[in-house]
Amino acid sequence: MTRGTASAGLNSLPRPVAVVVGAGGVLGAAHVGVGYALEQRGFVPDMIIGTSVGALNGAIAAAHPHSAAPWLDHVWTQLRRRHVYPLGYLSSRASVFTDRGLRRLIAGAGLPSRIEQLSVPFTAVAMDLVTGAPVLLDHGDLESALLASAAIPGMLPPVEREGRTLVDGGVIAYVPVLAARQAGAASVVVVSTGPESSPLSPTFSRRSAAAIASRAGLLLLHHQIERDLHEVSEHIPTVVLPTGVEAWPAPWDFGHSKRLISTASLAAGRFLDGLHISGPGLYRVDGPLTTTAGPGDASTSSALEVGP
Repeated sequence: MTRGTASAGLNSLPRPVAVVVGAGGVLGAAHVGVGYALEQRGFVPDMIIGTSVGALNGAIAAAHPHSAAPWLDHVWTQLRRRHVYPLGYLSSRASVFTDRGLRRLIAGAGLPSRIEQLSVPFTAVAMDLVTGAPVLLDHGDLESALLASAAIPGMLPPVEREGRTLVDGGVIAYVPVLAARQAGAASVVVVSTGPESSPLSPTFSRRSAAAIASRAGLLLLHHQIERDLHEVSEHIPTVVLPTGVEAWPAPWDFGHSKRLISTASLAAGRFLDGLHISGPGLYRVDGPLTTTAGPGDASTSSALEVGP
């Protein structure tokens, strides 16, 4: 599809509209597919708020608001684990991996040196490792802001910035909708990924220590996301774009990017073309064929009929 006009649902969102791009590591390839759907409909947000890999993808979208998806598509489909997490190069005792891979990716993205120079106002969300508070990085050096937002504790080195020690914002704000409302958004479009953002499966292995630990972590993130989404949606329209992905790759497997991008592009585009906004509420797909919106979670029978 060539770039055209925004869908009726997107056009009816109160301004300013924030696009919120969540965390997810390797699953961030699905962001690209959703980005295609938005760009193909001519949609440009008034601000972009990103956490972790969502900050990296979001900054590129903020720099190139009409054409980021094709560039990100090329990067993600060529990306491999060694590019992001180079083995054998310990940064220090503070992290397993160096951040040199991320620095190379940022340097090759054609980004300005300062956040204020981006075409669309942008905020990267990190966490203060001393206090646990979210830190909204909306001005100053762009590279250090992106490195801080993506600094997975223990895996990548913390970033010292303005007297604070900062790590991955996904710890405190996996989907930073609260930051978007704090920034003055009158509505939000959420780009999130992974099983943490989807309805939870009732089945999992109870015989494996790894499976039990994984389930506990999944529940922790899921409840954080749901709490924040419902809090914001009580006040402003909160649209959660679907990815359509049901089989997610392992956290270290970058070999599925093409599938994630194409699946998310199709699912998000179909959803957007049927989106109808009628005031504050939570607009999203809750399953393969159902959607819900608003505090009461009123449901419909088709993913093309969305609204409270």
